[in-house]
Amino acid sequence: MSAFDSSIFFKHKTSRELIFMKLYVGNLSFSVTEAELRETFLPFGEVAKVDLVSDRFTGESRGFGFVEMDDNSQADAAIKSLNGSDLRGRAMTVNQAKPKADRNRLDRRV
Repeated sequence: MSAFDSSIFFKHKTSRELIFMKLYVGNLSFSVTEAELRETFLPFGEVAKVDLVSDRFTGESRGFGFVEMDDNSQADAAIKSLNGSDLRGRAMTVNQAKPKADRNRLDRRV
């Protein structure tokens, strides 16, 4: 063993972890729950993770979140079917999430 064995400190991603597609889901009613969002996406395939974004001070929903799906083709089908569809009286925005670095670069003002 070398002086520094990185495998002790870092978890390696499996090939299964690399195929997830992260979707942005916006224009959500503030009362939508993670369970309800998961149920909305389940007809299109297995949902690996659901995260609703909440205000760090109040804990209330900010009206958007992210859904990770196991398969890209299933995620594409969910985007096509759910983008613009109604959930609790609001037309959802569903698209592939942009990497954080790309968002920050585009949002900067010069």
